[in-house]
Amino acid sequence: MTQIDSDAALLAVTLVGRDGKRRYDSQSKRRLVEACLQPGVSVAGLALKAGVNANLLRRWIKLHQERNGVAATPEVLENAPALAVPSAFVPVVEISRREVVEQKDAVKLACEPTRSSPPPVRSQLTVEMPNGVTLRLDCTGQDAPLVSAMIETLGRCDVQARR
Repeated sequence: MTQIDSDAALLAVTLVGRDGKRRYDSQSKRRLVEACLQPGVSVAGLALKAGVNANLLRRWIKLHQERNGVAATPEVLENAPALAVPSAFVPVVEISRREVVEQKDAVKLACEPTRSSPPPVRSQLTVEMPNGVTLRLDCTGQDAPLVSAMIETLGRCDVQARR
């Protein structure tokens, strides 16, 4: 536990009302809030150590910042991780017209279908169920997993024969 943590954890209660609501010493509250504004400090962790609700501590921090006219201390902003707020700017890269034409040609070549493989052979599977229902399935060689799943499922069906 650092010196900041141990000092901030000493939150003095000045009064406990009949409803159980606690009143805290303003100096110890201020120390706790200032400790929370230090870089890398967990507000929830300090609230837990001080024995107060984290939401209450956040409210105290907000009030402290409003009173001081500061949204956040400069030290906190300087030491905040870079990923906390993404940049609003995106770098712009200029490319020549020739590069754009070459890229479009490359995309056209990549999108053209290749004629190296023959078109898939189509097959027809016909199933007559015991109840008189006929199922016809048109498929290709690429549908083999689907066809085997259909055959397995139909084999498990317990359908009454039509009378």
